[in-house]
Amino acid sequence: MNRESKQSNDLFYVCSMIENIARITKNTRKDTVNALGLRNIEKLYNLADVYHCENVDKVADEFIEAANIPRGVFDNVAECEYKVPTHWEIGRVYSRLINAISAERENAQHSNTLFEVYNSWITESIDNYNSDMYYSSPDYIFQSYKHGCVI
Repeated sequence: MNRESKQSNDLFYVCSMIENIARITKNTRKDTVNALGLRNIEKLYNLADVYHCENVDKVADEFIEAANIPRGVFDNVAECEYKVPTHWEIGRVYSRLINAISAERENAQHSNTLFEVYNSWITESIDNYNSDMYYSSPDYIFQSYKHGCVI
């Protein structure tokens, strides 16, 4: 496996775990990322290949406890009128977007770009499972992000 594919796979795992933790704690993805903080995000990223071998809910519980993430009231899963995408599917959407942004920037670090994306306007669009944003093409999502609005 080449280095880039390992980085992409690790980022995919981190984004999927963020989604899983957010669903468990009923928090927005932005609130979840900010509650986890840079240290925990980087730990998840650096040890993704190890954590990937463990039960995802066990790993989520460990990070919820470590970051002391409170229970929220955001539940986009319950509000979904259609088939709910898995945390893996949403993790893929976010990781592709972060990879695309990082590829355009010289010396961009995934963790910084991750915080930028999850704290931007696009999370509300991606996390609305009653819209078509989360299953739109990766390039469309990337171009929308670059334009600062859904195009």
